Order: sequence, then C-alpha cells, then structure tokens
Amino acid sequence: MEQRICEHVHPGIFTILAMLRKIDRLCLPIASRRDVESILVRQVSQELDRALPWQAGHGRRTAAIALLIGQAVGLAHDELHQLKLAALLHDIGILMLPPHFAEIQDPLEPESYVAIQNHSRLGAILLEPFSFLSEASILIAHHHERWDGSGYPYGIRGRFIPLGARILSIADAFDAIHVPNVCCLSQRQTVALRMIRVSAGSQFDSELVEVFVRSLNGMPRSIVQE
Repeated sequence: MEQRICEHVHPGIFTILAMLRKIDRLCLPIASRRDVESILVRQVSQELDRALPWQAGHGRRTAAIALLIGQAVGLAHDELHQLKLAALLHDIGILMLPPHFAEIQDPLEPESYVAIQNHSRLGAILLEPFSFLSEASILIAHHHERWDGSGYPYGIRGRFIPLGARILSIADAFDAIHVPNVCCLSQRQTVALRMIRVSAGSQFDSELVEVFVRSLNGMPRSIVQE
C-alpha cells in the first residue's frame, strides 16, 4: 500500500494505515464486529485530528449528525455502521495531498481548490482495499457530489449519488460551516442550518435536508458538540 502513496503525503498517513491494517485483520463474530470496529476507527480518527488539528473533532461531530439523519430515514444497522465509519474518516484524503493542505484554514486560491477536490477520491482509493471499509470508501468518494451534478470528483447527480454519501454531504457541511464573529453554538447552528436549507435542491437532497431540519429540532445540542 505504501508504495502506491506519493512521497509528499503527510507522515501521519502511515500510522493510520498501520492501525487500519490491524483492524482489517481482526477475526470477530458478527455480533461484536460493529462495536469493535467503531471503537477502533474512532481511535484512528483521533490520529486524523492530530494530523489536521485545525478541524479536530470534525469527524466525530459529522458522524453524530450523519447517524441522526440515517436513523431518521430508516437505514439498516449495517448501513448506519458504514455511514459512521465513513464520517469518521471522510477527510483522510487531505493527508495524501501536499503538506500545506493539512494546515489550510483560509479560503483557497483557485489552483489550490482544484487540487483539494481530489481529496475525496484519494481517500476512497486509500481505504477501499480494507475489506471492512469497502462500503464506507464509496460514501467517502462521493461526499462532495452535488444534487445538481456540479460537485466533485465525478459530477454525478441526484439519486445516482449513494444515499449515504448524500447524508454525509449534509452532515459534513453543517459542521464545517464557519460563521465569523459568532461564538454562541446555538447562533452558529442557526446560521449554518439556514445555509443548508438555502442549498437544498442544488447542493443537497431536498428531502434529506427536511429530514435533517426535523431531526435537529428534536436533538440535544450536546450531540454536535465535542
């Protein structure tokens, strides 16, 4: 695997690969497999936080939001599990880009934006060989596709985008939206939710956005905090 990775990638990727390889080799009964994988992948996500400290906790918060939507639309247990794993690891492809991308917080220059569009595809390529992440890697590959087909990396649209990826897209965006000069969590979430609703039908699946809005209204605020 390491031979397929360019020399310029973040060194933390090799620690993460070693952890994932150990998980993939576990021989576990079906009854306990999901719980063990969830615990261990959460540990992997902590390594990702160390490599991308400016967005520490983003994977865990995204997973909580994605599961809220997934449960509301009736995903099966295995589908929810793969959605959780995908959410925890969805930004891993950033570590396969040149090192300065791991430190970017400010708006990107056009050239950098084009480069970073590869991160979802690269993350999926990295994770697909691990059997327990084969389904999650598909969701990661498509989590930046848009409902109207203007997303990346493949430009697919509407219901051709896997359902889990459509859910992950909303959860990722909601947690990632930065509201300048607003420190209050409730106010930030109000603004972020308004931005998500405005993008329904273009960036996001309108039906899933409405599910998210209804679910968020009944969700304890602590679920989307650290």
